[in-house]
Amino acid sequence: MSQSYPFLVFSGTKSRYLAEKICQYLNCPLGNMNILHFADGEFAVSFEESIRGKYVFLVQSTFPNSDNLMELLLMIDAAKRASAKNIIAVVPYFGWARQDRKDKPRVSIGAKLVADLLSVAGIDRIITMDLHADQIQGFFDVPVDHLYASAVFAPYIQSLNLEDLAIATPDVGGSKRASTYSKYLHCPLVLCNKTRAKANVVETIQVIGDVEGKNVILVDDIVDTAGTIVKAAEVMLDAGAKSVRAIASHCVMSDPATERIQNSRLTEMVFTDSIPYSKGCTKVKQLSIAEIFARAILGVIKNESISSQYLMM
Repeated sequence: MSQSYPFLVFSGTKSRYLAEKICQYLNCPLGNMNILHFADGEFAVSFEESIRGKYVFLVQSTFPNSDNLMELLLMIDAAKRASAKNIIAVVPYFGWARQDRKDKPRVSIGAKLVADLLSVAGIDRIITMDLHADQIQGFFDVPVDHLYASAVFAPYIQSLNLEDLAIATPDVGGSKRASTYSKYLHCPLVLCNKTRAKANVVETIQVIGDVEGKNVILVDDIVDTAGTIVKAAEVMLDAGAKSVRAIASHCVMSDPATERIQNSRLTEMVFTDSIPYSKGCTKVKQLSIAEIFARAILGVIKNESISSQYLMM
Protein backbone atom coordinates (compact mmCIF):
# COMPACT_ATOMS: atom_id res chain seq x y z
CA MET A 1 0.00 0.00 0.00
CA SER A 2 1.13 3.52 -0.73
CA GLN A 3 2.93 5.16 2.19
CA SER A 4 0.87 8.32 1.59
CA TYR A 5 -2.02 6.77 3.50
CA PRO A 6 -2.03 7.72 7.21
CA PHE A 7 -4.12 4.64 7.94
CA LEU A 8 -4.29 1.00 6.91
CA VAL A 9 -7.29 -1.33 6.80
CA PHE A 10 -6.87 -5.06 7.32
CA SER A 11 -9.41 -7.85 7.47
CA GLY A 12 -9.84 -11.16 9.20
CA THR A 13 -10.67 -14.20 7.08
CA LYS A 14 -14.46 -14.21 7.37
CA SER A 15 -15.04 -10.43 7.17
CA ARG A 16 -12.97 -9.78 4.04
CA TYR A 17 -16.12 -9.31 1.91
CA LEU A 18 -17.12 -6.33 4.08
CA ALA A 19 -13.60 -4.90 4.47
CA GLU A 20 -13.23 -4.79 0.68
CA LYS A 21 -16.44 -2.77 0.37
CA ILE A 22 -15.32 -0.41 3.16
CA CYS A 23 -12.04 0.14 1.31
CA GLN A 24 -13.94 1.00 -1.87
CA TYR A 25 -15.68 3.84 -0.01
CA LEU A 26 -12.37 4.94 1.52
CA ASN A 27 -10.66 4.76 -1.90
CA CYS A 28 -7.78 2.73 -0.49
CA PRO A 29 -6.50 -0.82 -1.02
CA LEU A 30 -7.06 -3.50 1.58
CA GLY A 31 -3.91 -4.14 3.61
CA ASN A 32 -1.78 -7.21 2.97
CA MET A 33 -1.88 -9.73 5.80
CA ASN A 34 -1.11 -13.44 6.03
CA ILE A 35 -2.80 -16.02 8.24
CA LEU A 36 -0.92 -19.31 8.45
CA HIS A 37 -2.94 -22.35 9.55
CA PHE A 38 -1.34 -25.37 11.21
CA ALA A 39 -2.57 -28.95 11.05
CA ASP A 40 -3.80 -28.93 14.66
CA GLY A 41 -6.08 -25.91 14.09
CA GLU A 42 -3.68 -23.30 15.48
CA PHE A 43 -3.01 -20.28 13.31
CA ALA A 44 -0.56 -17.38 13.20
CA VAL A 45 -1.06 -13.82 11.93
CA SER A 46 1.52 -11.59 10.22
CA PHE A 47 1.29 -8.18 8.54
CA GLU A 48 3.08 -8.21 5.20
CA GLU A 49 3.77 -4.47 5.11
CA SER A 50 4.99 -1.86 7.55
CA ILE A 51 2.37 -0.46 9.93
CA ARG A 52 4.76 1.51 12.14
CA GLY A 53 3.24 4.81 13.25
CA LYS A 54 -0.06 4.18 11.39
CA TYR A 55 -3.73 4.12 12.30
CA VAL A 56 -4.55 0.44 11.86
CA PHE A 57 -8.19 -0.60 11.41
CA LEU A 58 -8.86 -4.32 11.88
CA VAL A 59 -12.20 -5.45 10.41
CA GLN A 60 -13.54 -8.64 11.94
CA SER A 61 -16.95 -9.60 13.29
CA THR A 62 -16.86 -12.15 16.09
CA PHE A 63 -19.69 -14.38 14.92
CA PRO A 64 -19.50 -18.18 15.35
CA ASN A 65 -17.18 -19.95 15.41
CA SER A 66 -14.83 -18.61 18.06
CA ASP A 67 -11.86 -18.76 15.64
CA ASN A 68 -13.01 -15.33 14.40
CA LEU A 69 -12.49 -13.82 17.85
CA MET A 70 -9.12 -15.55 18.28
CA GLU A 71 -8.03 -14.33 14.86
CA LEU A 72 -8.94 -10.75 15.82
CA LEU A 73 -7.01 -11.02 19.10
CA LEU A 74 -3.90 -12.22 17.24
CA MET A 75 -4.28 -9.39 14.69
CA ILE A 76 -4.40 -6.86 17.53
CA ASP A 77 -1.37 -8.34 19.26
CA ALA A 78 0.63 -8.44 16.02
CA ALA A 79 -0.25 -4.80 15.29
CA LYS A 80 0.80 -3.72 18.78
CA ARG A 81 4.14 -5.52 18.46
CA ALA A 82 4.67 -3.95 15.02
CA SER A 83 4.47 -0.42 16.53
CA ALA A 84 1.13 0.70 15.11
CA LYS A 85 0.23 4.20 16.34
CA ASN A 86 -3.44 3.40 17.02
CA ILE A 87 -5.20 0.05 16.79
CA ILE A 88 -8.93 0.25 16.12
CA ALA A 89 -11.04 -2.90 16.13
CA VAL A 90 -13.91 -2.64 13.63
CA VAL A 91 -16.38 -5.25 14.88
CA PRO A 92 -19.73 -4.89 13.08
CA TYR A 93 -21.17 -7.87 14.99
CA PHE A 94 -19.95 -8.14 18.58
CA GLY A 95 -20.47 -11.76 19.61
CA TRP A 96 -21.27 -12.94 23.15
CA ALA A 97 -23.29 -9.74 23.59
CA ARG A 98 -26.33 -11.67 24.80
CA GLN A 99 -24.29 -12.60 27.88
CA ASP A 100 -24.34 -9.09 29.30
CA ARG A 101 -25.39 -9.84 32.90
CA LYS A 102 -25.80 -12.62 35.45
CA ASP A 103 -29.36 -13.78 34.80
CA LYS A 104 -28.92 -16.76 37.12
CA PRO A 105 -26.30 -17.90 39.66
CA ARG A 106 -22.86 -19.17 38.66
CA VAL A 107 -22.73 -17.97 35.05
CA SER A 108 -20.16 -15.88 33.22
CA ILE A 109 -20.71 -12.41 31.76
CA GLY A 110 -19.33 -13.26 28.36
CA ALA A 111 -19.63 -9.77 26.88
CA LYS A 112 -17.45 -8.31 29.65
CA LEU A 113 -14.89 -11.09 29.21
CA VAL A 114 -14.61 -10.46 25.45
CA ALA A 115 -14.30 -6.70 26.07
CA ASP A 116 -11.45 -7.39 28.51
CA LEU A 117 -9.72 -9.70 26.03
CA LEU A 118 -9.81 -7.05 23.30
CA SER A 119 -8.58 -4.35 25.68
CA VAL A 120 -5.73 -6.44 27.05
CA ALA A 121 -4.73 -7.47 23.52
CA GLY A 122 -4.12 -3.78 22.83
CA ILE A 123 -6.98 -1.92 21.10
CA ASP A 124 -7.16 1.85 21.42
CA ARG A 125 -10.77 2.07 20.21
CA ILE A 126 -13.61 -0.13 18.98
CA ILE A 127 -16.18 0.63 16.28
CA THR A 128 -19.22 -1.63 16.45
CA MET A 129 -22.92 -1.65 15.58
CA ASP A 130 -26.21 -2.36 17.36
CA LEU A 131 -24.92 -4.02 20.49
CA HIS A 132 -27.47 -6.36 22.06
CA ALA A 133 -27.47 -4.08 25.12
CA ASP A 134 -26.24 -0.47 25.13
CA GLN A 135 -24.57 -0.88 28.53
CA ILE A 136 -21.93 -3.16 26.95
CA GLN A 137 -20.18 0.06 25.91
CA GLY A 138 -19.35 0.50 29.60
CA PHE A 139 -17.48 -2.83 29.64
CA PHE A 140 -14.66 -1.16 27.68
CA ASP A 141 -12.03 1.20 29.07
CA VAL A 142 -11.34 2.54 25.56
CA PRO A 143 -13.61 4.76 23.40
CA VAL A 144 -16.53 2.95 21.76
CA ASP A 145 -18.11 4.24 18.56
CA HIS A 146 -21.54 2.60 18.58
CA LEU A 147 -23.16 2.78 15.14
CA TYR A 148 -26.80 2.07 14.32
CA ALA A 149 -28.23 -0.03 11.49
CA SER A 150 -31.14 2.41 11.35
CA ALA A 151 -28.94 4.44 8.99
CA VAL A 152 -29.70 1.84 6.31
CA PHE A 153 -32.98 0.38 7.61
CA ALA A 154 -34.98 3.61 7.96
CA PRO A 155 -34.44 4.71 4.33
CA TYR A 156 -35.29 1.18 3.18
CA ILE A 157 -38.57 1.16 5.14
CA GLN A 158 -39.47 4.57 3.70
CA SER A 159 -38.73 3.32 0.17
CA LEU A 160 -41.40 0.62 0.57
CA ASN A 161 -44.11 3.34 0.77
CA LEU A 162 -46.31 1.13 2.93
CA GLU A 163 -49.69 2.44 4.02
CA ASP A 164 -51.03 1.69 7.53
CA LEU A 165 -47.50 1.01 8.76
CA ALA A 166 -46.90 -0.30 12.28
CA ILE A 167 -43.58 -1.04 13.98
CA ALA A 168 -43.43 -4.06 16.27
CA THR A 169 -40.92 -5.82 18.45
CA PRO A 170 -40.92 -9.62 18.85
CA ASP A 171 -40.16 -9.34 22.59
CA VAL A 172 -40.37 -6.68 25.29
CA GLY A 173 -36.57 -6.47 25.52
CA GLY A 174 -36.44 -4.76 22.14
CA SER A 175 -39.11 -2.16 22.94
CA LYS A 176 -36.68 0.77 23.12
CA ARG A 177 -35.26 0.01 19.66
CA ALA A 178 -38.73 -0.41 18.13
CA SER A 179 -40.01 2.74 19.85
CA THR A 180 -37.22 4.74 18.21
CA TYR A 181 -38.28 3.53 14.75
CA SER A 182 -41.93 4.19 15.60
CA LYS A 183 -41.25 7.82 16.55
CA TYR A 184 -38.99 8.45 13.55
CA LEU A 185 -41.50 6.98 11.08
CA HIS A 186 -44.56 8.48 12.85
CA CYS A 187 -46.43 5.20 13.13
CA PRO A 188 -47.94 3.07 15.92
CA LEU A 189 -45.87 0.75 18.11
CA VAL A 190 -46.90 -2.83 18.89
CA LEU A 191 -45.18 -5.03 21.47
CA CYS A 192 -44.98 -8.78 21.93
CA ASN A 193 -44.70 -10.54 25.26
CA LYS A 194 -42.65 -13.70 24.82
CA THR A 195 -42.11 -16.63 27.14
CA ARG A 196 -39.49 -19.31 26.50
CA ALA A 197 -39.59 -22.99 27.36
CA LYS A 198 -35.77 -22.98 27.18
CA ALA A 199 -33.00 -21.23 25.23
CA ASN A 200 -33.90 -20.85 21.51
CA VAL A 201 -37.35 -22.37 22.11
CA VAL A 202 -40.35 -20.00 22.20
CA GLU A 203 -43.35 -21.18 24.20
CA THR A 204 -45.92 -18.39 23.77
CA ILE A 205 -46.20 -14.89 22.27
CA GLN A 206 -48.97 -12.40 23.09
CA VAL A 207 -49.50 -9.23 21.02
CA ILE A 208 -49.88 -5.97 22.97
CA GLY A 209 -51.48 -3.44 20.63
CA ASP A 210 -53.65 -3.38 17.51
CA VAL A 211 -52.29 -4.83 14.26
CA GLU A 212 -55.55 -5.32 12.39
CA GLY A 213 -55.27 -3.92 8.87
CA LYS A 214 -51.63 -2.92 9.42
CA ASN A 215 -48.50 -3.57 7.42
CA VAL A 216 -46.22 -4.59 10.26
CA ILE A 217 -42.44 -4.39 10.41
CA LEU A 218 -40.82 -6.39 13.18
CA VAL A 219 -37.58 -4.85 14.48
CA ASP A 220 -34.86 -6.90 16.20
CA ASP A 221 -31.08 -6.86 16.60
CA ILE A 222 -30.26 -10.57 16.14
CA VAL A 223 -32.01 -13.46 14.41
CA ASP A 224 -30.47 -16.72 15.55
CA THR A 225 -32.71 -19.75 15.01
CA ALA A 226 -35.60 -17.51 13.82
CA GLY A 227 -38.13 -19.18 16.12
CA THR A 228 -39.20 -15.91 17.76
CA ILE A 229 -39.48 -13.81 14.60
CA VAL A 230 -41.43 -16.47 12.70
CA LYS A 231 -43.81 -17.08 15.63
CA ALA A 232 -44.38 -13.34 16.11
CA ALA A 233 -45.23 -12.92 12.41
CA GLU A 234 -47.69 -15.79 12.58
CA VAL A 235 -49.42 -14.38 15.67
CA MET A 236 -49.73 -10.92 14.09
CA LEU A 237 -51.14 -12.22 10.83
CA ASP A 238 -53.65 -14.29 12.79
CA ALA A 239 -54.57 -11.05 14.61
CA GLY A 240 -55.46 -9.39 11.29
CA ALA A 241 -52.24 -7.81 10.02
CA LYS A 242 -52.11 -7.23 6.24
CA SER A 243 -48.47 -8.22 5.97
CA VAL A 244 -45.45 -8.76 8.20
CA ARG A 245 -41.85 -7.98 7.31
CA ALA A 246 -38.87 -8.18 9.64
CA ILE A 247 -35.60 -6.27 9.92
CA ALA A 248 -32.68 -7.30 12.10
CA SER A 249 -29.15 -5.99 12.32
CA HIS A 250 -27.25 -9.27 12.59
CA CYS A 251 -27.84 -12.35 10.44
CA VAL A 252 -26.69 -15.13 12.78
CA MET A 253 -29.19 -17.58 11.19
CA SER A 254 -28.23 -20.82 12.90
CA ASP A 255 -29.94 -23.94 11.56
CA PRO A 256 -32.89 -24.38 11.08
CA ALA A 257 -33.37 -20.60 10.66
CA THR A 258 -33.18 -20.59 6.85
CA GLU A 259 -35.84 -23.26 6.52
CA ARG A 260 -38.06 -21.51 9.06
CA ILE A 261 -37.83 -18.14 7.29
CA GLN A 262 -38.40 -19.71 3.87
CA ASN A 263 -41.51 -21.57 5.05
CA SER A 264 -42.82 -18.71 7.18
CA ARG A 265 -45.59 -16.21 6.45
CA LEU A 266 -43.09 -13.33 6.50
CA THR A 267 -43.07 -11.24 3.32
CA GLU A 268 -39.33 -10.66 3.67
CA MET A 269 -36.49 -10.77 6.20
CA VAL A 270 -33.98 -7.92 5.90
CA PHE A 271 -30.52 -7.90 7.50
CA THR A 272 -27.36 -5.86 7.27
CA ASP A 273 -24.23 -7.57 5.96
CA SER A 274 -22.44 -7.51 9.34
CA ILE A 275 -22.40 -11.31 9.03
CA PRO A 276 -22.14 -13.05 5.63
CA TYR A 277 -25.13 -15.12 4.49
CA SER A 278 -25.10 -17.55 1.59
CA LYS A 279 -27.69 -20.21 2.42
CA GLY A 280 -30.05 -19.21 -0.37
CA CYS A 281 -33.30 -18.19 1.31
CA THR A 282 -35.38 -16.23 -1.22
CA LYS A 283 -37.00 -14.14 1.53
CA VAL A 284 -33.69 -12.90 2.95
CA LYS A 285 -32.30 -9.55 1.78
CA GLN A 286 -29.09 -7.89 3.01
CA LEU A 287 -28.32 -4.15 3.04
CA SER A 288 -24.68 -3.07 3.16
CA ILE A 289 -23.30 -1.14 6.13
CA ALA A 290 -19.92 -0.57 4.45
CA GLU A 291 -20.54 3.14 3.88
CA ILE A 292 -21.49 3.93 7.49
CA PHE A 293 -18.38 2.13 8.74
CA ALA A 294 -16.21 3.93 6.17
CA ARG A 295 -17.60 7.26 7.38
CA ALA A 296 -16.88 6.30 10.99
CA ILE A 297 -13.29 5.39 10.08
CA LEU A 298 -12.83 8.77 8.38
CA GLY A 299 -14.29 10.47 11.46
CA VAL A 300 -11.71 8.75 13.68
CA ILE A 301 -8.81 9.68 11.39
CA LYS A 302 -9.90 13.32 11.03
CA ASN A 303 -11.04 13.72 14.67
CA GLU A 304 -14.53 14.62 13.45
CA SER A 305 -17.91 13.85 14.99
CA ILE A 306 -19.65 10.77 13.62
CA SER A 307 -23.01 11.44 15.28
CA SER A 308 -24.18 13.41 12.22
CA GLN A 309 -24.68 10.11 10.34
CA TYR A 310 -27.16 8.83 12.95
CA LEU A 311 -30.74 9.05 11.70
CA MET A 312 -31.92 7.89 15.10
CA MET A 313 -30.36 6.57 18.31
